[in-house]
Amino acid sequence: MEISRNFTTFAPMKQTLTNDLLTVEISSHGAELQSILNNRTRHQYLWQGDPRFWSRRSPVLFPIVGAVWQGEFRIDGQLFKMSQHGFARDMEFTPVADTPDDEAWFALESSADTLPRYPRRFRLEIGYRLQGERLTVLWHVTNLDERPMDFQIGAHPAFNYPAFNPTDPLHGYFMFDSRRLSRQTITDGGCVGPDESPVMLDDDRMLPLTATTFASDAIILAGSQVRRVSLLTPDHRPYLSMLFDAPVVGLWSPNPEAPFVCIEPWWGRADNVGFNGEFSDRPYVNTLHPGQSFSASYMIIFEDL
Repeated sequence: MEISRNFTTFAPMKQTLTNDLLTVEISSHGAELQSILNNRTRHQYLWQGDPRFWSRRSPVLFPIVGAVWQGEFRIDGQLFKMSQHGFARDMEFTPVADTPDDEAWFALESSADTLPRYPRRFRLEIGYRLQGERLTVLWHVTNLDERPMDFQIGAHPAFNYPAFNPTDPLHGYFMFDSRRLSRQTITDGGCVGPDESPVMLDDDRMLPLTATTFASDAIILAGSQVRRVSLLTPDHRPYLSMLFDAPVVGLWSPNPEAPFVCIEPWWGRADNVGFNGEFSDRPYVNTLHPGQSFSASYMIIFEDL
């Protein structure tokens, strides 16, 4: 299938991948997805960032996922401040030239802006590959420092429901590749409390998406419980699926009137409530020795094309 790609020259730069089925647009600001459009029906899969509910669309979370306790973390015994989900989502990436025709890549390197907030030299590369009905998101992290580098990385894409009416009692379903799931819950300061509880699935491994599904904030599935999450319509038709090997996945929508839901594969997780140890002791931390690289990816399959 032929893929075409074009660039625009204003800042932030935008890059477009398109084929017969889908058109995908990415911004250099945060290397963030801006649009996933069905070329046949003109349906927009990606939430478009209405600030009434949530102004972002698909931010990349780096060098932390979630919140650090009281907005602070420690590296080498020194205290640093960090807002939720880190700084990469708010930074300008450099588009990478000479990439395959069906891919778009962006790069961010540590700088005088990042080092006072996160004292490690790094290179973060984010790529997008469009092949038929499948969009793969790829990450490469390289430690450019002379010391070990601890970090987290995660995704936060928001998907429009296939059809949404806030008065409808049911907006769709999540279907999982596991029958038994337990959830962790965000409590104080955006951090994770000590309790876990079962996720109540029906006999078909499905979770109804209703006004109360996210009443206790995000559903956090930690410990590599799932590898596939599918979003279905209220009449059980497949809409899209996400495949990943992340150790944690977050599921979230901000309130019952929001017309979207997030599926978030994370190689990381928010602090436990009260945690005040070293960054390297945070839950689900990745460690790179000098010169080493880390790679991860997830795939979105659009199933109603």
